[in-house]
Amino acid sequence: MSWKDEVEEIETRRRLARELGGAEAVARQHERGRLTVRERLERLLDAQSFREIGELAGERDDADDAAAALTTPTNLLIGAGRVDGRAVVVGGDDFTLRGGAYSETSLKKSQYAERLALQRRVPLLRLLEGGGASISGGYRRRGQSGYDLTAPPPMNWLALQALAQIPVACAALGPCAGFPAARLAASHFSVMTATGAVVLTGGPALVERATGELKSKEELGGAAVHLASGVVNNLAKDEDDALLLLRRFLSYLPPNAWEIPPQVKSDDPPGRCDPELLAIIPRARRRAYAVRRIIERVFDRGSFFELTPGYGRTQVTGFARLAGFPLGVLANDCRMYGGGMCAEGAQKVRRFVELCDTFNLPVVSLVDEPGFQIGARAEAAGTIRYGMEAIFAVLQSGVPWFSVVLRRSFGVAQGIHFGPNATVAAWPSMQSGALPVESGVELAFGREIAKSPDPEARRRELEEEMFAAQSVFPRAETFGLHMLIDPRRTRPLLCEWIEEVQDELRRNTGPRHYTPRP
Repeated sequence: MSWKDEVEEIETRRRLARELGGAEAVARQHERGRLTVRERLERLLDAQSFREIGELAGERDDADDAAAALTTPTNLLIGAGRVDGRAVVVGGDDFTLRGGAYSETSLKKSQYAERLALQRRVPLLRLLEGGGASISGGYRRRGQSGYDLTAPPPMNWLALQALAQIPVACAALGPCAGFPAARLAASHFSVMTATGAVVLTGGPALVERATGELKSKEELGGAAVHLASGVVNNLAKDEDDALLLLRRFLSYLPPNAWEIPPQVKSDDPPGRCDPELLAIIPRARRRAYAVRRIIERVFDRGSFFELTPGYGRTQVTGFARLAGFPLGVLANDCRMYGGGMCAEGAQKVRRFVELCDTFNLPVVSLVDEPGFQIGARAEAAGTIRYGMEAIFAVLQSGVPWFSVVLRRSFGVAQGIHFGPNATVAAWPSMQSGALPVESGVELAFGREIAKSPDPEARRRELEEEMFAAQSVFPRAETFGLHMLIDPRRTRPLLCEWIEEVQDELRRNTGPRHYTPRP
């Protein structure tokens, strides 16, 4: 007696499960210009590292016939694998089967993948391409769909736990409507391809029925929409680029909130000084400059990985390295509305600071903050509320901060750039105060200026007087900052600092807990 027949049946069912999608469905997927889920997993993961879980799961035509062969495999592949040698859990939607719409069994597999990643404390990657829910239901009873209401939806609960404990990164590689769109948003990092991918809460048919609007999928949820909305972090040229971005994102992070980010070998000398930094800030106060040029010259060459560049564009956020150590970078872009803090910028910074804090990335802030944006649009957007929310996020962060004031540091909004117990250095170009000189002089001396025989001359005199008072030297003399530095010495100083804070990082690991925010 042996179990040879049953073992052969396992192999037969495994083969059938892989073939049931059909060559025609695969060909149609390729005609759309998109890869199949197995092709994506082969390109994302290290060679030969994928171990599929639940490959025989699916549905039978006769649910009561336990001996019946599988007729419809699940349209979700899950498993364990490796990215650059590091363990991950991955799930990928199979659009060739029912357009990726989840069934009861595929939902169970999705939940298992999230629980497995949490159990192993490894990153979770989702490759999304699906049509979302169906009114016909993902259950065996026709028309039954949605959650049972006697307990929290398990997928939402697992997503909440995952965001607090492990890196979660997602790619929209085709249509993502409803449930897949929600999974994309419930991540630390998301990308979508420039063509083929759309992210929709509801598609054109639902929108027309509910609102009367006639909109295409691209108009509702194409790349142009969601890079500006902040729903998606980064744009990928194609699928290979999207998978590369997922790998690069993970390279800066530890596997979980209990560990610190990995150092990599760097051939950029820690003591390198860049002479261009000495003249990069214009002496003319209203002239703009390219802050990304400063980032490129201060951090390890080629290491800057910008996040969410199309949203909240007055603020620049991303990862970089110093002497091979990963960290978060925050900066103002003075070429966008002067770099002032807007509602979208504040939300972007809050999310970024929480990401860095969760995964123990120190933050370097390059400060040129003129204050909160003002005016009717800024007030209607709730700028001050989102700004205070960002300030609370900064104050509640536990990772080390180093803030370098490049030029301006004004008003309440400047508090967004200085973490608790931050080390603060300033370049000689620093200006600081309650208000920028020009607007402050108008408010404080408006009547005096108006009564002057030469109002413009008097305005210039007062501005120069106030500008001298906002000079960095009096601030340094009263220990209003820790050090005043030669801009060329910024990189060596930061490289020394990041070495110093590694022990502090190790003492500050584990999931974060925050008090209420505005």
